[in-house]
Amino acid sequence: MSATAGTRLLVRQFARRDRIIAPAWLLVMAVLCLVSAAATPGLYDTDAARVRAAEALNDSPAIVALYGPILDVHSIGELAMTKMTVLYAVIAAILFVVLVRRHTRVEEESGRTELVGGTAVGRDAPLTAAVAESVVVAIALGLLVVVANIAGGLDPAGSVAFGCVWFGTGLVATGIAAVCVQLSASARTCAAAAAGVLGVLFMMRAVGDASGATWLSWLSPLGWNTQARAWSGTRWWVLALYPLLAVALVAVARWLRGRRDLGAGLVAARPGPATGSPRLSDAVSLSLRVHGAAIVAWTAAVAVLGLLFGFIAPGLDDLLDSGSAQELIDRLGGEMLAAVLSVVAIVVTCFGISVVSHAGSDETGGRTEEVLATATSRARWLAASLVVALAGSLWLLFVTGITLWVGYATAGGPSPGDLVTAAIGWSPAVWVVIGLAAVLLALRGSWAVFGWVWPALFLTLTLIGELVGFPGWLTGLSPYSHVPTMPAQPWQWAPEIGLTAIAALLLAAAWLRFRERDIG
Repeated sequence: MSATAGTRLLVRQFARRDRIIAPAWLLVMAVLCLVSAAATPGLYDTDAARVRAAEALNDSPAIVALYGPILDVHSIGELAMTKMTVLYAVIAAILFVVLVRRHTRVEEESGRTELVGGTAVGRDAPLTAAVAESVVVAIALGLLVVVANIAGGLDPAGSVAFGCVWFGTGLVATGIAAVCVQLSASARTCAAAAAGVLGVLFMMRAVGDASGATWLSWLSPLGWNTQARAWSGTRWWVLALYPLLAVALVAVARWLRGRRDLGAGLVAARPGPATGSPRLSDAVSLSLRVHGAAIVAWTAAVAVLGLLFGFIAPGLDDLLDSGSAQELIDRLGGEMLAAVLSVVAIVVTCFGISVVSHAGSDETGGRTEEVLATATSRARWLAASLVVALAGSLWLLFVTGITLWVGYATAGGPSPGDLVTAAIGWSPAVWVVIGLAAVLLALRGSWAVFGWVWPALFLTLTLIGELVGFPGWLTGLSPYSHVPTMPAQPWQWAPEIGLTAIAALLLAAAWLRFRERDIG
């Protein structure tokens, strides 16, 4: 039997399992490109205004480190896609890490790969199928981005080149994930390794672009996104680097796959202590132990994000010298800091969703039954995950507020107001979304993964709804639309109390349903 036998069947199965998460992710990224492409010409309607905006961006090392440089200050496409070229490309790349990890390492960890391998499925079929599906998704992403940019009024040739850049980013992310899932028997460790690689590549590009050391940017595939010059004098040969690197990474992954046992990793797992710590006898302590590394990583990430945005916020005033630009910011949050907090709130929501989703995978993997076989009740087990999700998101927002204030003060900006309160004010909206994910978990453990649809949906409604003219009742469905946008607006108790009450009702409904249904 061939080592890749059964690949086609597995691709069909993977596509069916990802029929919601992949299209939703692709749709959000395409809509973001569409809105950015359509809005920018109206913000800077003359070449002089575009040049001033591009030069202001390039004059800020922090902005260049975050978004990358604008190589042609006269290019409307390059200005419109400033954030999309690198920063949002990383967000798109995360999808491919999720897909490859989900269908390889997660399946091995749960034992399902061994079960499938007992049929007419070859040893290399799962990895090959996961890579094949990711390639198809990358093609779809590139095509959607091309269509979105052209529909937004940008140059068709540049749109095609930019779509190829995102397609290539997806291929490289697929290769990185394929290698990382060979390293450890733990799906979490593999995810952390892939995230670490993407983080290092981003930092290499950021340092290279901000310091002028272009050679360092060329060492990172994310640096190629800018150096390809999609919108002016496209370097088509750069686009060939993505598939070449992806093929090399997949080849390395297949070679590593042949040098390890099924269910094991190249890095041998260390045996734990013979007896567990008494501190882990409590369900909440156990949940904190499981998610401890993720909390630390998320804390570091939002701290860096807060410092960066706080540092660059005062310098963005030069970009808002037109009435249309200021109007856009007003619609997104009134002030730049408020707009930043609205985005960070959605990012922090993903932490809570990941905790709830992990609880669902524990149930489908049989680990929940093992815990409930002890003196732990259903209520305590569910409460442990929800406490970590709710309290963890509150903590991350608090850290964001602190670091945003530190970065803003370091940059010498005027007093921005109470940014800590402004950040924490988003917690009730975040809790509502976590509550919706908890309801899915309570209905069926396998449905917890669909909780990722909520932040994608509300991101579309909140950040894009008004720009494209959605009716008020539709944008009002998003809990983020009801949060007072401090510091642009004063604190308001009514929406905060209302959102908290809705979150409490959702969590109560989840608890009532969970205690009655069958486990597994």
